[in-house]
Amino acid sequence: MAAPLTVLVPVTGTVIDVSDVDDPVFSAGLVGPGLAVEPDDAQGGEAVAPITGTVVKLHPHAFVVQHDDGRAVLVHLGINTVQLGGEGFTTHVAQGDHVERGTVLVSWDPKAVRAGGRSAVCPVVALEATPDDVTSLAEVGAWAAHGEELLTWA
Repeated sequence: MAAPLTVLVPVTGTVIDVSDVDDPVFSAGLVGPGLAVEPDDAQGGEAVAPITGTVVKLHPHAFVVQHDDGRAVLVHLGINTVQLGGEGFTTHVAQGDHVERGTVLVSWDPKAVRAGGRSAVCPVVALEATPDDVTSLAEVGAWAAHGEELLTWA
């Protein structure tokens, strides 16, 4: 059995329940359990690696970091942001890079995403986990800075 994995807050903002995300794929837990963060306009523009591992998927609007033990965490920057075609997002790493937790992976502007009529909420999901595998370390409704502890994955 793998050691518990602590997942960090990827963007600074307010923690919300993933069931409140306005996207059924995330709110229904179809890709896995987790939490979400409503990013702050001023401080939420840097997305950091939630765990140490390898960047196995990298899009301007989303990334997956896989731990050495095989567990992987998805961070999605906003809802329907794939439609932006990468505009307004800057990646700072490449797919295949090994990153330390807390490393800035993507810069973006959540305020501009909202101004374009999209949600800037950021689901943080433990891929292929069950709800029983994940425990929240951050209180829903609380302010959290990127790099703080968000959840633990048993």
